Amino acid sequence: MRSFTADPADIAAYGAQRDETGEREFELRVTGEARGMLLARVRGVDGRDAAQALRGTRLYVPREALPPPEEDEYYHGDLLGIAVELVNGAKLGTVTEIRTVGETDVLEIERDDGGEPVLVPFTRAAVPSVDLAGGRLVIDPPAGLIEEDPA
Repeated sequence: MRSFTADPADIAAYGAQRDETGEREFELRVTGEARGMLLARVRGVDGRDAAQALRGTRLYVPREALPPPEEDEYYHGDLLGIAVELVNGAKLGTVTEIRTVGETDVLEIERDDGGEPVLVPFTRAAVPSVDLAGGRLVIDPPAGLIEEDPA
């Protein structure tokens, strides 16, 4: 499995996790690591076929189990759905996905004008302001990253 915690092996320390629907609960015990992935046992899942049936299942930790983020740190879930503006105040769209590419998170932004989605590195240079309380973030994309749609 792939873990997105600061220390990947700590994933089981957060307690039981749920699938995307919230209907199924999973208790994990990390047993090792191989090829950059965690190996884990899931209570009630016995045998290779039962484990294969869970392939691709996304697991989520309850928000209340998470420590508060440090200053200038954000949980991905807090950024999804947040409005995006350019530094000049123009509204651009909404964060719809966050991808981890190497050491950098990349925001996928669905444009309000229906144009192609924009991928922006989640760095201080490209995203100088995040206002969770105000429900918006400001981006200063590198030149040429955002093309205007032909009118």
